[in-house]
Amino acid sequence: MANHLFDALFAPLAGRGGDLLILPDGRRLSGDTVLRQVARMAGALRGLGVVKGDRIAVQVGKSPEALACYGAAVALGAVFLPLNTAYTAEEIGYFLGDATPKVFVCDGAKAAVLAPVAARSGARLVVLNADGSGELADLAAGAAEIAVAEACGPEDLAAILYTSGTTGRSKGAMLTHRNLLSNAEVLVREWRFTAEDVLLHALPIFHTHGLFVASNVALLSGAAMIWLPGFEAGAVLRLLPQATVMMGVPTFYTRLLEEPGLTRDLVGHMRLFVSGSAPLLAETHEAWAGRTGHRILERYGMTETNMNTSNPYAGERRAGTVGFPLPGVEVRIVAEGRAVGPEEVGMIEVRGPNVFVGYWQMPEKTREELRADGWFITGDLGKRDADGYVHIVGRAKDLVITGGYNVYPKEVELLLDEVPGVAESAVIGVPHPDFGEAVFAVLVPQKGAALEPGAALAAVADRLARFKQPKAAVVVESLPRNTMGKVQKNLLREAYKGWFA
Repeated sequence: MANHLFDALFAPLAGRGGDLLILPDGRRLSGDTVLRQVARMAGALRGLGVVKGDRIAVQVGKSPEALACYGAAVALGAVFLPLNTAYTAEEIGYFLGDATPKVFVCDGAKAAVLAPVAARSGARLVVLNADGSGELADLAAGAAEIAVAEACGPEDLAAILYTSGTTGRSKGAMLTHRNLLSNAEVLVREWRFTAEDVLLHALPIFHTHGLFVASNVALLSGAAMIWLPGFEAGAVLRLLPQATVMMGVPTFYTRLLEEPGLTRDLVGHMRLFVSGSAPLLAETHEAWAGRTGHRILERYGMTETNMNTSNPYAGERRAGTVGFPLPGVEVRIVAEGRAVGPEEVGMIEVRGPNVFVGYWQMPEKTREELRADGWFITGDLGKRDADGYVHIVGRAKDLVITGGYNVYPKEVELLLDEVPGVAESAVIGVPHPDFGEAVFAVLVPQKGAALEPGAALAAVADRLARFKQPKAAVVVESLPRNTMGKVQKNLLREAYKGWFA
């Protein structure tokens, strides 16, 4: 029987002798080689007791073996749960306790700390290091290849991705085989990917951008990927001559613009540059065009939906906008219960085969944000201009998106409030030239306390992933509040919007 996602992404690799992964050390892995890695990894995971519907949580560095682990989960009909490599043990404990995975794959350097965390959730911990070594790799080397993928239909779950809001704990967005494949199919067509393309892949694969956009699009189209463990400007410049496409976050582009080696000649052969996961400043867009002759294609997506809109491949890529709804995806701007017209601001809602099916074990939260008729309330405020381009103008909630990653302010505030000398705190996002937004803390001292911002931030650093840590903080006498006592974060954002300018 068919496996909806596996049959489209991985099965076509059989017998493919051409490159799929091009590694920084010069090694090249063919499609057939990667498929066999996937089959052996599936055999290893099946040997650990994984069956259809089980969750597999993964917090590992980017490697060919990590990609094979994703493919193996799809082949087994398991639910893949990628976790940011920066998450601390405390944060991992929540995710494992909520998702209760059968297996938790982690880096050997963290195994001792994470073993009791995994044990509390009932997960079997196995090691996979960034260099491809470890217990899971050893098990895969000795496992029989899984010859036939588990039968999975379009509505079977393929992944759970944890997202953040401004109230409550992180939510696990449930994504089906249909959600992932339909979006990849649209992007292949809209961005004109073919088997002749080589994608420079410097994104992490614990995030939807690197895994379900970049990797899935390359796999579906037959493109090759230059598989970098992370972004380093020198390595990217060195390898760009081998690529035809690059996907990145705004930070990639601002850092590359600082490099004198970035010239029109260097990128003259490139077909496409894509940016997403955080707002691309219009200044960056124009600076890139002036320097390289290429206009970056900006698009808009979410953990719950993958991609919703995109600037056009052939038409005008308009700075400061995220383009038009993708084919098959409906987008509406809603204010006061009605869809509004051009230039009117409202809540962005989306509907389509890309939209997730709900939050893991959170039926009430699902009902709040996913309407019965399929419209998802994104929490983003936006508008359409007279030409139909979608603009993101803000967020109804206080979620901070920094470098493409979501930060839940209350989580940071709770830790800051525990610091001796802190009476209360407010965490906001302020504009940052590299990260789109930076996490910023406003602290109120306890009466008589001499509070030093740097010391307060240092006190919580080991309890938060690096991307969640405030980039700066200030001490104020009090926080602005409305008549109901609610902190007016909009006033704080306005007051400190030029901090990193």
